[in-house]
Amino acid sequence: MIKLFCITGMPGAGKSVVAEAAKSLGLKVIVMGDIIREEAKARNIKQTPESLRELMIKLRNEEGLDVIAKRCLKKISNEKIIVIEGVRSLEELEYFKKNASVCLIAVHASPKTRFNRLIKRNREDDPKDLKTFIERDMTELRIGIGSVIALADKVFVNEGTIEELVEAAKEFFKREINEGKSNC
Repeated sequence: MIKLFCITGMPGAGKSVVAEAAKSLGLKVIVMGDIIREEAKARNIKQTPESLRELMIKLRNEEGLDVIAKRCLKKISNEKIIVIEGVRSLEELEYFKKNASVCLIAVHASPKTRFNRLIKRNREDDPKDLKTFIERDMTELRIGIGSVIALADKVFVNEGTIEELVEAAKEFFKREINEGKSNC
């Protein structure tokens, strides 16, 4: 059976840092947000926070609340251990659990910390102001991310440096994979 390490957390919490730490150890990472960005590109939609949020909701309405999870699993070939970054709903989590052994990892940071990180990151689809940031958070919470975070098997509190989070994540993945001392 495939083992999935599913990462959840609010925007800017540090999900991609944990995913990159896993990738540095040789694990394949599939980013759920990339599925939305790929679909936006295929539909010739400019990638803004608003347009991507609308597309995410539209896809869920068209193909079901677990559509992104289904598309993620289609990207798996022969790997036995995969990291999925960006689980946002209970429907996605349940789909993954029906098809694999799942360890759910939550990354948490305060809203102030996350907003400052997103402003510095300045990705095309990141909020550029506090109003857009709050709207994005509210959309994520309506989709169900809070419930997913509450069910995490492992929680990283990310209020320190990137290096601290990377080190903690690497230690966790090494313990889980190499030493067989699973917490999930």
